[in-house]
Order: sequence, then C-alpha cells, then structure tokens
Amino acid sequence: MPEDFVRKSGAEGLFERDLAPNAVNHVPLSPLSFLKRASLVWPEKIAVIDGRRRFPYREFALRCRRLATALSGAGLNHGEAAAVLAPNVPALLEAHYGVPLAGGVLAPINILLDAASIAFILDHAACKVLIFDRAQAEKVREVLNRLGRPIALVEIADPTAPEADSLGAPMGAIEYEDFLAAAEPMAWTLPRNEWQAIGVNYTSGTTGDPKGVVCHHRGAYLGALGNVIGFHLRPESVYLWTLPMFHCNGWTCTWAVTAAGATHVCLRKAEPGAIFAAIAEHDVTHLCGAPIVLNMIIHAPAEFRRPLASGVLVVTGGASPPSAVITGMEALGFRVLHAYGLTETYGPSVVCQWQAEWADLPEAERLARQARQGVSTPTMEDLAVIGPEGEEFPPDAARMGEIVTRGNVVMKGYLKNPEATRAAFAGGWFHTGDLGVMHPDHYVEVKDRAKDIVISGGENIASIEVEDVLYRHPAVLAAAVVARPDEIWGETPCAFVTLKEGRAANAEEILGFCRARMAHFKVPKTVVFGELPRTATGKIQKHLLRERAKHLRT
Repeated sequence: MPEDFVRKSGAEGLFERDLAPNAVNHVPLSPLSFLKRASLVWPEKIAVIDGRRRFPYREFALRCRRLATALSGAGLNHGEAAAVLAPNVPALLEAHYGVPLAGGVLAPINILLDAASIAFILDHAACKVLIFDRAQAEKVREVLNRLGRPIALVEIADPTAPEADSLGAPMGAIEYEDFLAAAEPMAWTLPRNEWQAIGVNYTSGTTGDPKGVVCHHRGAYLGALGNVIGFHLRPESVYLWTLPMFHCNGWTCTWAVTAAGATHVCLRKAEPGAIFAAIAEHDVTHLCGAPIVLNMIIHAPAEFRRPLASGVLVVTGGASPPSAVITGMEALGFRVLHAYGLTETYGPSVVCQWQAEWADLPEAERLARQARQGVSTPTMEDLAVIGPEGEEFPPDAARMGEIVTRGNVVMKGYLKNPEATRAAFAGGWFHTGDLGVMHPDHYVEVKDRAKDIVISGGENIASIEVEDVLYRHPAVLAAAVVARPDEIWGETPCAFVTLKEGRAANAEEILGFCRARMAHFKVPKTVVFGELPRTATGKIQKHLLRERAKHLRT
C-alpha cells in the first residue's frame, strides 16, 4: 500500500477518522494467494498434467514452496531476479509462484531468442539464478561465455524432452528435481507491499535491445482475476498451454487458471497433433494463442483432427484475427474470443465481450464484431482513443487516433529506462502505439500500428484491412502488408504472401481478388511470395519487410 494512501483518501472525513487500513482489513494483493487457497480448497484435485505426470494442488503448492526455499539457499535475495529459460513445463509454471514467494522477481525468457539476447537480459536484470531446460544447454554454454560472471544454474531434465546435452556438474548446474528435494517448504508469505515487483518481461526487441517491462503483485493479481472473468474460467476448466508461459506470463493464465481452481495441461511445443490429442485425452476447455497458432490448427493434416466433444474456447490476440481464421476455427468446433493487450498491460486487458444479440446478425457483420478488440476487462479502469493533442475522440467509429488505457493492470515501468517510461505514460495514459477507433457501443477496434499505416497519395491505408482481404483468398496461408516507397504516390501497399502447401496463385490473381473486395486505391501494387520473417514470439517482423520493400526491383 502506498505510504500516502490514507492522506490521499481523505482520512479526516467522518467515515475515515480512526479507521485507517491495518493488518486485519488490508492485505497486499498477490497471486501467491491463489495457490495457497487452491491447495486448501482442492488439495487432491489435479492441478498440473505433464505427460504421464500428475500433480494435485497439494503437491503443486509444496513444490512451489520448496522452490522458494531452494532459490533463497542459492543466493536469491529479496528484490533480485531469477530467470527461467524453458518451454511450457511444470518448472516454469512453478517458478511463477516459487520465485515471488522467495521475494524475488521472475524473468521468463523466450526460448527462441539467441544467446546474445539472453545474455543481455540476464545482465540487464542482474539475474542471480538461471533455471534452464536441458534442450537449451548448448545455447546456455554460449550465454555463460557472453555473460562473463557467475550465476547459479539449475537444469530441468524434463522426461518428455528430446535428447540434449547437459551442462553437467563441472559447470555447476544442479538438476531441478534434486534442487527441490533438498529444500523444505517455505511458509506462505505475501510481499511487503503489493507494488513490489513480481516479474520483468522483455519485449521482442525487433529494433534494438528489448525493454524490460516491470510488473507488480497487484497488477498480476488483478490482471489474472480479470481474465478469470473474461475467459470464463471455472474449477471444471482444463487449460491447455499452447501459449508460451514466457510471453506476458502466459497472458496471466499462469495465475488465472490457479485462481479458478482449474487444471493446467503442459505442452512443450504447440503442434497440431499434440494439440488435438491433448484436447481429446484431457477434455480441454480452454486454450490461448496468436492467430498464427489458430491458422496452424485450421490447416492441420487430416490425420491429426479429432471431433470436439464440446466447444473449446480459444482466446486469441497479438494481432487481429482475420475473419477467415474465425470461421475456420468455428467450422472445427472451436469458439473464438478476441482479446487485446501488450506486455505492458500484463497481456490481455481488453476483451471482445460477446453480446447475445450478435448471434442473430448476418455472418459478415457478426465476424466484424468478433474481430474488434473490445472493452476493458473488469480490472482495467479506462480505455480511450485520443488525438495528437491528447483529446479524447468520441465513440463515432470514424475518428482514428491512438488507443490508450490506464488502471491497475499497467506495468510499473521499463527497467532502467525512465525516458521510455515517461513517454509511455505521457498525459496520464499508457500509450499503446496502436491506432484505432471507438465504436458507438464503446468497443475499440485497432486499425493499425502507427508505424504500419500506408500513406498513398495523401490517403491513409490500414495494412490490417488489406491483410484481412488477403487472408480470405483460398490459397493464402499468411499475409503482411507494408509501405513501399513510390516516386509518384509517396508510398504504395506492398503485400508479402505465404501460400498454403499444395496451392498456387500468381500476383495478378491475388490483385484481382483484392480489387473485387476493396477500394482500388487500397489494393497492393506489389505482391511478393515467400515465408514471412517472425520474431521469437511469432509476430511478423514488418520492419524487415519494409526494408525488403525498399529494395525491390520495379
């Protein structure tokens, strides 16, 4: 609780006098409370499934408490960071509780990053401990050479992992299960202050070093509860980990699923066969993923597909889902919920809340509503679209400005980067960098990233709009549109397209398809075929495509 809480709340009033917050009526908000409660309410219920392994909530909680003690014994002090480099395995899930219980700050690292980026993160966050998956051992060797300082090492020997070398005892690594076994369970202890950092998550860093987004216990607690409500999680829910836990703490589902008393199903790698098999075996009810994951599910080989016993709710975000992706998932029996957020807002803090009357709309109109970003979750306070002078635009679906938000589910700031923090919080809002409109029903819709708008002949062209049309072409698997310099028009849209396996299409066919479905000035002037470059989190690297577009031959 901030020290000036009482003063700012007007403690001199009749109903505040001599009634200041105290230990009886004010407890720091922390997701640690979720696991403590779950272990008491559902001690024998299965909390975590990992291959053949099953951990009931009682055991899951004990493992997290042992991890906290072990980390303290390894030299992790209050306010210091412990990093985890692992796929969706129980150890990473346990670190979301064990590290903060030890008073530490969790730094989950994307396993697709290169050694230089990982070493940068370990150094920037001054990490004292590195827990890593055995499959990452070779990369960790290079990381340690680059880091050039001692760090406590814990190796996860996952029984479901592919064969990989181990760092071994000479490098000072202890195996994760041995690490836990040697420690006594730590007593449940909440943070001294709910504003205390619980984690630092690093952005993709597509244009330079990544920024460290510092999250606090209060935001993690409220963000998780917001998603329990928004994602309709219940004790009966079974959540499949298709979304990386290292990405925005799994959109807070690392904590939200536990808060609901539901079951976590770990998945080392999101592959179609494994996804459909897990859904069938464990009666999965929920999963999350970017549109690229949904696209992968839609185009899964026929031998992997299995009928769904009941509708699985798929929460998607990271990019607007094209209408073709929504219809494709629905055809397989999935229900799609669109959410929106950033690392700086603990993942999804805006959800496209379903309205019953949408079911009666024509399909095209219904899909258009489902593809909007939506409204704030119950735990995010304000959402607006503002102009260049900070003025709020009315909900008219017409005036496009920057989407901004504020509330309890916003980061503390960027680690060691006060200038970037001030810029992000300018004018009393968190600036997303996304351009959009506010509809009359107060649902926001992202039109584009500010830097991704194509300005051709003075007209603004939203790349998202053009991409949505491209995705409707039956031969298109993935598409991205960027600006290409043009001597006459200033810029023109340039489409980069990946075709589905076994399908063919040429540029003229693609352009004709677009002309029939949009204003001609929005139609790409160039089509380039091939694989799309992506970041370690699966986002299309448009800055690389812009560079390629600059150097295309006419």
